[in-house]
Amino acid sequence: MKNVTEITFFVLKGFTDSPELQIVFVFLFLAIYLFTLLGNLGLIVLVIGDSRLHSPMYYFLGVLSSVDACYSSVITPNMLVDFMSKKKVISVSGCIVQMFLAIMFGTTECFLLAAMAYDRYVAIYNPLLYTVSMAPRVYVSLIIISYAGGFAHAILHTVATFRLSFCGSNEIRHIFCDVPALLAISCSDTQINQLLLFYCAGSIELVTILIVLVSYGFILAAILKMPSAEGKRKVFSTCGSHLTAVSIFHGTVLFMYVRPSSNYALEHDMIVSIFYAIMIPMLNPLIYSLRNKDVKQAMQKLFRRYLFLSK
Repeated sequence: MKNVTEITFFVLKGFTDSPELQIVFVFLFLAIYLFTLLGNLGLIVLVIGDSRLHSPMYYFLGVLSSVDACYSSVITPNMLVDFMSKKKVISVSGCIVQMFLAIMFGTTECFLLAAMAYDRYVAIYNPLLYTVSMAPRVYVSLIIISYAGGFAHAILHTVATFRLSFCGSNEIRHIFCDVPALLAISCSDTQINQLLLFYCAGSIELVTILIVLVSYGFILAAILKMPSAEGKRKVFSTCGSHLTAVSIFHGTVLFMYVRPSSNYALEHDMIVSIFYAIMIPMLNPLIYSLRNKDVKQAMQKLFRRYLFLSK
């Protein structure tokens, strides 16, 4: 890669140089990160340990929680170290790894949310055939495809970005090694990279959002045919959590990556990046647990078991 001989490290400038604010942010983001790990790992434990959650819907939720925990772990610990460090340095190899993992987990989550929408469509539109239509070979294949799509997308942008030359400033005005921030400091022609970012991210967004919209179109048609008000309420409760997570995630991703390069403003992008890379992984366990009766019952069962054992 051309730039390895030109620049051996980058400096992540972050969004503040104030020592007082950095101390506040260390405690704030450390609390958010610990809550993210607790919430997502807790959901994984519930899905594995409670037999009532042994269904494709909750297997997808468990995988989503693992992706969120990993996604946050790629960015937050390094950011916390930077807050406490004067140099805020990341090596080129570290930057490559961070970019690859961030793109992979972010794209995998995008595909997983689409797969979860399809799962809800199958379960609600034709419940009698759900166990056949969403057999292990189907949902495992969807999970593998989600990871494969994330891996391929990450390889594409990581290789394309680090084939550029970085012969000028090595200061990245961002909290992590994100593609737009690195393109901004490259001394090569980045037009192809910008087109790749726009069209690849845009295509993934278009396909996954279309899957979600079509799935929920069929779900809405099925809900309108339901005679029972209780059945409608249960379906809305289950699907509402997923729609909330999808709306928050896709809204921030569309703002970040699917827009002309002339509209990039790195200061604003850092704030949005904090939201989708740090806040969303924290919010997802809350969204899915607070509005899901089965998850709440599994939590209550786990707490009762823990209290019984502690006596």
